[in-house]
Amino acid sequence: MSTEPQTQLDQTKLGALAGKVLGDTAGALGVLLSYIGDQTGVYRALEETGPCTAGQLADKCGLNERYLLEWLSATTSLGYVTYEPEGESFSLSPEQAAVFAREGDPTCMQGGFQSIVGEFAQYEKAVDVFRSGEGRPWGDHHSCLFCGTDRFFKPGYNANLLEQWIPALEGVDAKLQAGGKVADVGCGYGSSTILMAKHYPNSVIHGFDFHEPSIVAARESAEKEGVSNVEFFVSDAASMPDDGYDLACIFDALHDMGDPVGAASSICRALKPDGTFMVVEPMAGDSLKENQHVLASLFYGFSTLVCVPTSKSQNVGLALGAQAGQKRLTEVLNQAGFNDVRRATETPTNMVLEARI
Repeated sequence: MSTEPQTQLDQTKLGALAGKVLGDTAGALGVLLSYIGDQTGVYRALEETGPCTAGQLADKCGLNERYLLEWLSATTSLGYVTYEPEGESFSLSPEQAAVFAREGDPTCMQGGFQSIVGEFAQYEKAVDVFRSGEGRPWGDHHSCLFCGTDRFFKPGYNANLLEQWIPALEGVDAKLQAGGKVADVGCGYGSSTILMAKHYPNSVIHGFDFHEPSIVAARESAEKEGVSNVEFFVSDAASMPDDGYDLACIFDALHDMGDPVGAASSICRALKPDGTFMVVEPMAGDSLKENQHVLASLFYGFSTLVCVPTSKSQNVGLALGAQAGQKRLTEVLNQAGFNDVRRATETPTNMVLEARI
């Protein structure tokens, strides 16, 4: 029998922690259930139909009523769906619809749910990477991560990029209206690239990403949107041409790069002497003490599973992480040759840095 003294537990603190963990566990199940509701069209049908019974909803969606009733019971318990005992009907409040049903709205969380499901789908790889300390390339993740990441960030770009972020940069909007040249580095599925191409028809927009399947998807999207002033390339930042760009931008991806200093140096060389580098990164303070809140836990979580392993799989493997903070990011940009770095604007989830030579 151990003779070590036992620590006396504070029952109030224990109860509070256990309650939080219980809620988090229910929420983890809620993420998967919400993804199922998204993929089977249940949320969209609920918003379109209004209050209805499980049987009526099952008929509309072509689903098994028993499974659907259990799903509805779980999601009403979570507060994701509204239940009225009188008439046994289910519906979505405007707020629930905004979070779960309205694709493309900044409030919709389905892209985030999809990304999380993709990580759970390959949890064994995540455990192996964490244990070994080795890197994990971006392309090694489940495809849900790529689709989910685009779905998660695209509404924010739609809401902020043209109305707030670019206008906050000194003289850039006027240049692009007249006809300039833009490099979107780490463009993924090209949502930001296409958005700029449509808004600035006199400009030429180039999208670069080292993940070929994402570039294929971006090209398909550009063709579907009918934009002709955009072109996509399978390339990392180090291999992009020194092509005299007026604006280069990286959206939520600099911290994923193995050598962010090298990438920023390549961009520095590719810009015109009066060019601008816009770096959009997750909102973060400069210390862990400043990042003790729910949003930071989300960013740190994805950083553990995706961002740091992606960086460590590449040359240098600096592993900035998704909560690097403005001070550390500025150091990286200064080392790359950008002497003038300022925070041009921000949203609750992102900071926008303007860097000049």
